[in-house]
Amino acid sequence: MNRIIKSIEDKYLIPSLDMVERTFTNSENAENGALVRRIVEEIRTMYTYVKELDLVMVDENDEVIGYVMFSKIHLNGKYLDELLILNPVAVKTELQRQHISKDLIEAGFEKAKAMGFKAVIVEGNPQNYRNRGFVTSCDYGIVAGETVDIPDPACLMVKELEENALEHISGILEYTEYKTLNQ
Repeated sequence: MNRIIKSIEDKYLIPSLDMVERTFTNSENAENGALVRRIVEEIRTMYTYVKELDLVMVDENDEVIGYVMFSKIHLNGKYLDELLILNPVAVKTELQRQHISKDLIEAGFEKAKAMGFKAVIVEGNPQNYRNRGFVTSCDYGIVAGETVDIPDPACLMVKELEENALEHISGILEYTEYKTLNQ
């Protein structure tokens, strides 16, 4: 199967949303699928959106089979031009476990580093992200605030894109700017 990673283009905007919603509906439930879709739609309208880091993987039929989004995030109003958040990551259900998310995430790391970003935060199951180089963020002074609902501190992770980048980055992560998450 021929697979190509691209930054988002207009023709992929709706297909990527549809695939993300289906994937999260299949893995969790329809309510969560719709929520993740709304989050992506919202981020695409925000000042933190980075179109070059809104990535799709397409197959030989130009169908979206994988998706990742990296967007700017700040901690206590700082580090906006250095720090990204990875959310969401989605792969067409029947194609999971074929390194699609791995390839998309790694491509995102490369682009982000070339653009001057220093680190990436992710929220999720540590087992899904440790092999991509993520470590527990609270070990570096990056902690979840009141608007970040995680089951365990280990579920908030960070990855340096540049050696020693986290020596000067620390603070509280809040989702106060996301209307979708604060309704």
